[in-house]
Amino acid sequence: MFQQPNWFRQLIRRNTKPITEQQAGLWKKRLALGYALIAWNAFGVVCYLMYTGKGGWMTGQNEEEANMTPAQQWSKTLGIKDATVYRISGFKVQKYQVHNDFDKGTSEKLNIDAAGKIEDDKININ
Repeated sequence: MFQQPNWFRQLIRRNTKPITEQQAGLWKKRLALGYALIAWNAFGVVCYLMYTGKGGWMTGQNEEEANMTPAQQWSKTLGIKDATVYRISGFKVQKYQVHNDFDKGTSEKLNIDAAGKIEDDKININ
């Protein structure tokens, strides 16, 4: 598999006593059985959490961060208080502003449509 350093092999041989092949085989079987049992239970726990809808820990985001746009998340991460965002999709250009209030822990997305009308979405960022 890989070559062990000679000093490591010497250290192990100096501080342990040799065991028989039968005893080594027995411990190998025991460890393999323990590993299989732990892996199967971990798989069952993950399946159960996904089935019950509590699998959010896998994405690393809480519900508030999941509802934020990528621009809001990056402006929060970079510490930008006010940002104007242009989102381009094909020939459609959408413009909105992001306002982060770090004292209150809120993030607002102010949609600006073609008529200049502003709509806001407030999200907690703490």
